[in-house]
Amino acid sequence: MEDAPWLGQGKDKRRLSDLIHLWFERHGITLRDGEKRKSAMLWADECMGSPMATEFTAQLFTAYRAKRLDGHFARTKRVTQVSPRTMNLEHAYFLAVFNELKRLGEWDAPNPLENVRQFRTEESEMAYLTREQIDRLLEESRQSSAKDLEIIVRICLSTGARWGEAEKLKRSQITAGKVTFIKTKGKRNRTIPIDPALIAALPKKNGMLFTPCYYAFRSALERAGIELPAGQLTHVLRHTFASHFMMNGGNILVLQKILGHTDIKMTMRYAHFAPNHLEDALKFNPLVRK
Repeated sequence: MEDAPWLGQGKDKRRLSDLIHLWFERHGITLRDGEKRKSAMLWADECMGSPMATEFTAQLFTAYRAKRLDGHFARTKRVTQVSPRTMNLEHAYFLAVFNELKRLGEWDAPNPLENVRQFRTEESEMAYLTREQIDRLLEESRQSSAKDLEIIVRICLSTGARWGEAEKLKRSQITAGKVTFIKTKGKRNRTIPIDPALIAALPKKNGMLFTPCYYAFRSALERAGIELPAGQLTHVLRHTFASHFMMNGGNILVLQKILGHTDIKMTMRYAHFAPNHLEDALKFNPLVRK
């Protein structure tokens, strides 16, 4: 039998990065965001000095976390400071690595982060576009050198699709007046009716329909004079669909199915946009005299 230091046979000489790679090979590779998680953790590992696995402690992680929040470590020049919510994600990634390796018999010590509390965060503001902003964005999208930008924006606004879901559409996903989104965040395919005029405007080709144009989208928003809260860029069209759906009298349970939420609490964030939301407060409060 090969040496298995994590089972008490000698000193564990593995580095934290070794565990990250092991987790990815044994489990992370099956996750939709597995590559993203691995990349984030390997970058964090470098920031922490590439420690031995046994040296990865709550103290080391929380010191790194504090510096990350202060902007000491930045993965991109565009975003120099991260939010507590982002650090909660990194925290969750590392927790999951050690929990999974324990289940697999690859780590016998306690999870080094099991007693570290995540930051409490306030519910983030969900920006959505007004009708005037939608018109400006569509106009700027038409003027863009990215020829697929306008139709991707229209698909998102018409179906509540995430940016990546619309941008990666294939011809095979369009059938009988409907679009089926696959490999979704919720891990369930969802099929949504789509305007025939929008289908007619799709490129006449098989396979991938569009050329990626995320940066063109960001530029179009800037030219349209639309400012968004940090981290809302890729979700603003989805939020816009959901907000206007409810403002126009849509049913919250139908919206849940359209968006593909497995938990109704996620969809309830849009309930207050309904025209009659909580209007009973006006009729049944104690100051009302019958």
